[in-house]
Amino acid sequence: QVQLVESGGGLVQAGGSLRLSCAASGRTFSDMRWYRQAPGKEREFVAGINWSGSRTNYADSLKGRFTISRDNAKNTAYLQMNSLKPEDAAIYYCNSDGGWGQGTQVTVSS
Repeated sequence: QVQLVESGGGLVQAGGSLRLSCAASGRTFSDMRWYRQAPGKEREFVAGINWSGSRTNYADSLKGRFTISRDNAKNTAYLQMNSLKPEDAAIYYCNSDGGWGQGTQVTVSS
């Protein structure tokens, strides 16, 4: 099982941007997905990317604002988040090959 570590979360004003990273260790991960979970809500899918990076998919509500990418040389995936809204505040998790990271907190002030 691959080990995943997220980073890059923090506090940002509405309209701002953040880039999250998900570093994998143990072995190169295959498809990778980002999820998020806000307080009192279920974990929801955010974005996914295949091994080569040639295919991506997004939650419909996030298309155009979020971009997923990966650098296989660094065994790291990214989530670029632009035009952030207060409702984007959540803990963001990466998931791959049956493993989950510990999450990184994103807070958006209005």
